[in-house]
Amino acid sequence: MEDETFLTDDFLRQLINVGEVDILVGLPTRNNAKTIGSIVHTIQSGILGGFPRERAVIINVDGGSRDGTPELVTGISIDDVRPASNLHALRTLHSISTNYAGSPESGVAFRTILAAAELLRAKACIVMSPESVNSESDWLSKLLRPIYRDGFDLVTPTYRRHKFDGLLMTNLLYPMIRALYGVRIREAFTPEFGFSNRLGSQFLGQNGWADGTGGSGVELRFTLAAITGGYRVCQSFLGKKDHVERRAADLVPTLRQTVGVLFSALESDFSVWSKVVGSQPVPTTGSDQELLLDPMRVNRKRLRQMFSTGVAELQSVFQSILSPPTLEGLQRIAALGEEEFHYSAELWVRTVYEFAASYQKSVISRDHIIQAIAPLFRGRVCTFLGENRNASANDVETNIEGLCLEFERLKPYLLQMWKSRE
Repeated sequence: MEDETFLTDDFLRQLINVGEVDILVGLPTRNNAKTIGSIVHTIQSGILGGFPRERAVIINVDGGSRDGTPELVTGISIDDVRPASNLHALRTLHSISTNYAGSPESGVAFRTILAAAELLRAKACIVMSPESVNSESDWLSKLLRPIYRDGFDLVTPTYRRHKFDGLLMTNLLYPMIRALYGVRIREAFTPEFGFSNRLGSQFLGQNGWADGTGGSGVELRFTLAAITGGYRVCQSFLGKKDHVERRAADLVPTLRQTVGVLFSALESDFSVWSKVVGSQPVPTTGSDQELLLDPMRVNRKRLRQMFSTGVAELQSVFQSILSPPTLEGLQRIAALGEEEFHYSAELWVRTVYEFAASYQKSVISRDHIIQAIAPLFRGRVCTFLGENRNASANDVETNIEGLCLEFERLKPYLLQMWKSRE
């Protein structure tokens, strides 16, 4: 059992009062009063509809809300849901809350959820995002049933998205994880997912919580741990995922939580991914990808300008990270006009792999390496948007598949640099 002294005495007493459960729903929050009511009702409806005979609990882990979010979570009665759903639970649905001090990083909340799941011996667990306002009650069954009924250990979602949503996933995380780890998981970093007690307990005991690596981005680290640990992984299609607009300033923190975590994991996981050749699909319920084609205005000119400015201003940084041919290729396309600009898949993959190898060697500050990839990612996005401006869903998927195959084809290039830097 992982040391649970980080849990408060009050929270431990609440867990003791709950007792063992079959289903655990983890709900991390921070100032989500505007949306939390509908989320809790969705969770309650999902439990009533899919697991009426099971012992269930909602575990709210709050990161210092000042808007009364925890009180809303614990104050919403399941009796409010029963009349509308015409369903009845045969057991009590518990709802308890705890909070933590310090930085509201996702790792703190997730660690608490994992510890609660282990103490309550939960058979199947799910983490729900407090911001998924379009979530449906059947999401719970879709994420929990493969674990509770079929023996899977991790269920990641797939969504119906706009073709220009999730660009970091489609242009870097998905193809790179697929090429290196050999599994085709579309959403390796997601705020909602299901997991088994045995996977949760293993991750709770082995993740480096005290060394600072278990903070932000822990969801991606959890997915990679499931892959490298040989656990059974599957995907389940949930439906529409609302597009969330992100300001340009939000990109670097997102890169730290995703690309930084992935690059960091490559060191400890080298013995696994270095032997993988090709990739295989994972069992999927429903579609593994559905794209919406609604018109969307995107400022490609601004993206290209940020790319070109970054290449010029960060030249000395890139000289430490990139090979001369790759840097020359970036400088060449940085000088092109908007219509001629094209950041090819091959050059992008070589760029990403050289960044990963330089991160492993720590040629400069690792955080500076992650920051430096931001303008280059914007350049790649500019090209992706242009290539798929008028593309059908099949054309977009073909484009993404081509990029994935390029990551797989050039994997020996990464291995060569990795070994030469050791």
